[in-house]
Amino acid sequence: MEREVQRLRAAFQAGRSRPLAFRLQQLQALRRMVQEREKDLLAAITADLSKSELNAYSQEVITVLGEIDLVLEKLPEWAAARPAEKNLLTMLDEAYVQPEPLGVVLIISAWNYPLALSVQPLIGAIAAGNAVIIKPSEISENTAKVLAKLLPQYLDQDLYAVINGGVEETTELLKQRFDHILYTGSTAVGKIVMEAAAKHLTPVTLELGGKSPCYIDTDCDLDVACRRITWGKYMNCGQTCIAPDYVLCEPSLQDQVVQKVKDTVKEFYGENIKESPDYERIVNLRHFKRIQSLLEGQKIAFGGETDEATRYIAPTVLTDVDPETKVMQEEIFGPILPIVPVKNADEAIKFINDREKPLAFYIFSRNNKVPVAWVLITESTASRLFPTYVPAC
Repeated sequence: MEREVQRLRAAFQAGRSRPLAFRLQQLQALRRMVQEREKDLLAAITADLSKSELNAYSQEVITVLGEIDLVLEKLPEWAAARPAEKNLLTMLDEAYVQPEPLGVVLIISAWNYPLALSVQPLIGAIAAGNAVIIKPSEISENTAKVLAKLLPQYLDQDLYAVINGGVEETTELLKQRFDHILYTGSTAVGKIVMEAAAKHLTPVTLELGGKSPCYIDTDCDLDVACRRITWGKYMNCGQTCIAPDYVLCEPSLQDQVVQKVKDTVKEFYGENIKESPDYERIVNLRHFKRIQSLLEGQKIAFGGETDEATRYIAPTVLTDVDPETKVMQEEIFGPILPIVPVKNADEAIKFINDREKPLAFYIFSRNNKVPVAWVLITESTASRLFPTYVPAC
């Protein structure tokens, strides 16, 4: 590992990745790879997550191509020096801010969107003029193998490398000195990454997910709310970092929410969900058993069917969920939607604020005066409490 990092560092220090023209050329080559080898990439994603080709394309390929196009358009502006405001000490100087690459960047990506979560950070790292090592998730092994095969065919091999493997390889990588580390995944592993980075004072970017709540107000378009929650929850079989994790609503709404989610699931996936080409599977047996265990002792309003042989877990809604039970203690990352009744918005606020900060939060209400105590009606106030605020309705 050390030799590989040093090899990339030598290429970076030679200045090869710095010229704007080189960065643009590498980004164009990356776009060409995604376009020319689309079938290979889609087949790998399908093998890992049982996605239909349409879902894999719309959820991963489109986002990657869109990001590359944006960076190609904006990079000359982003990379240019910007005049700096002068003061008494610099009034006779030529003062400007010049963006500079950091060096060798490590990207440790996740398995749930194995193409996008590997390539999107790579786009930014290339654009900034860095050398990059990508460590794809070993859980999405088919996509990891394809990336290791394809990227060297399109990108400069001295500056960009893919290293595959499991915990042992990742541990060895984290012993090396990098100039920035980007990690997407669980909080537990995020702590390990940050601890390793601290030994070298390496800056990190962590995207760790969490239990993202939905609050459904009594004054909202319930059809719209339930349709959006259903789409966000069951896409990719619930294996999405910003998927709605649970619903908070007043008891009077609970039965209506259940029925409308049930109707929408039928519309999306048909009568026989297990045979739907649009409904994915849990990525591996370990995660299947983890999610299955969350159903124990719960009141299942609908769904709940499982098949270990195919790692199938049906879209499921739980009602009257006790906040102290297992399903409310960890990020679900699967197709289970708990409904936790609350008396009012104030109780919902307290419920959320008493727990770890989520990655996203979804409010469904027509009423901009839903108690000012919400402190979540505007994006500026929401950002004080939550890393990401997504206006939902």
